[in-house]
Amino acid sequence: MQAPLGGARNRLRMWQVISFVMNTRTLLLLLGLGLAWPSSSPANSTAADPKFWSQWRGPLASGVAPLADPPLTWSETNNVKWKVKIPGFGTSTPIIWENRVFILTAVPTGKKVEPKEPAAAAPPPEPAGNPEGGQRRGRGGGFASEKPTESHRFVVLCLDRATGKVLWEKTAREEVPHEGHHRDHGYASASPVTDGKVLVAHFGSRGLYCYDLEGNLKWEKDLGDMRTRNGFGEGSSPALHGDTVVVLWDHEGEDFIVALDKNTGKELWRTPRDEPSGWCTPLIVEHAGRRQVIVNATGKVRSYDLANGRVLWECAGQTANAIPSAVAAEGVAYVTSGFRGSALQAIKLDGKGDLTGTDAILWSHNRNTPYVPSPLLFGDALYFVKGNEAMLSCFEARTGKPVIDGERIEGIRGVYASPVAARDRIYLLGRDGATVVLKKGSKLEVLATNKLDDKTDASIALVGRELFIRGHQYLYCIAE
Repeated sequence: MQAPLGGARNRLRMWQVISFVMNTRTLLLLLGLGLAWPSSSPANSTAADPKFWSQWRGPLASGVAPLADPPLTWSETNNVKWKVKIPGFGTSTPIIWENRVFILTAVPTGKKVEPKEPAAAAPPPEPAGNPEGGQRRGRGGGFASEKPTESHRFVVLCLDRATGKVLWEKTAREEVPHEGHHRDHGYASASPVTDGKVLVAHFGSRGLYCYDLEGNLKWEKDLGDMRTRNGFGEGSSPALHGDTVVVLWDHEGEDFIVALDKNTGKELWRTPRDEPSGWCTPLIVEHAGRRQVIVNATGKVRSYDLANGRVLWECAGQTANAIPSAVAAEGVAYVTSGFRGSALQAIKLDGKGDLTGTDAILWSHNRNTPYVPSPLLFGDALYFVKGNEAMLSCFEARTGKPVIDGERIEGIRGVYASPVAARDRIYLLGRDGATVVLKKGSKLEVLATNKLDDKTDASIALVGRELFIRGHQYLYCIAE
């Protein structure tokens, strides 16, 4: 009896060793890429395939492209695979699926017509101030554009990834917007999202649209007109998981978060909210067998059950104008804001009810947090900028221990774009067309500083051996 049992044990040990070696090699590869096995995963993750950047924060919804290997250096005359002028204006991030690039834009038509009147105005809110800090005023007494009188075409573009050639163009709607926007942005600030079957494009008050990847309209949904604080405009992107599309609708009127069937546009649930104007994009994450929708906001961060829209937990503690989207991994969500104060909270995903002031908040921080850019979660490192400045911090995600704390990065001025990462590199794009590439580590090590001629506010997309930068005028494909 001992011999057969011993032989079986030896064979079992042999397979255990083989399995261990294979898993160890895979684990070492992931660790080399700055990743770890997550106990919480983003929706529709395509991390194992280098052909996708399916949503504005990438395949992991964290800013990381784990299998991408984009160029280190470029300029207007070096490593530009193609450069295409985009009609109109927008600051949404380009989305890539295999050989196609999708981008949204708002194109003035030159037609001057009377704008439709908005709903009765709410009492004037407290001024939101300057997104770059302070209370400076521009022409017209503020940072919002004048009330529009020119119609715009709200356009979805599909380009060939290899050449930049336009494969198709669809005008979702043409109309005069009912209110203006922040002078630094426009009417196409929300990024589209795709799962390879549908493309969901959100133009806010101009409607939500669902296309197949050939540009055929499947359905559209009008959710009404927003009235944003100070007329700063709209910018929350839709989120997609499985057959469910989630849209956030925070403004100076009746707020809600809504889920729709991606195939039909049928409303699945709608949950009322009570928040001032918001520009956060919902994060859908799966944890302990449940799918949560995490939304940052001025009043409270909230988590909703994707199945029915019920609030799972909520937590106060963010600043006014809480714009950055959350990132999550290993059962923890990291939420930041940085207008008129600073807030960073690491919140356990398995909490219930009101978590304010409880031990569900693993750690927090109140300095040098971002206003507009979302944080980057790169393995066990959480990177974020101060306000909208080129001052970078890096914290240990598990412990909250500072590794880099608000250090100035030379070579860029002003930051709206969220940082992204691939391999052992962090790409930080400034508003003046310059990108600083940093080495992941405990010290700020600049690997390269690259400059384009265009102004740049949209976040970078990293796919395979390419990166895509959307400027105010051009879309660049950068490749060696």
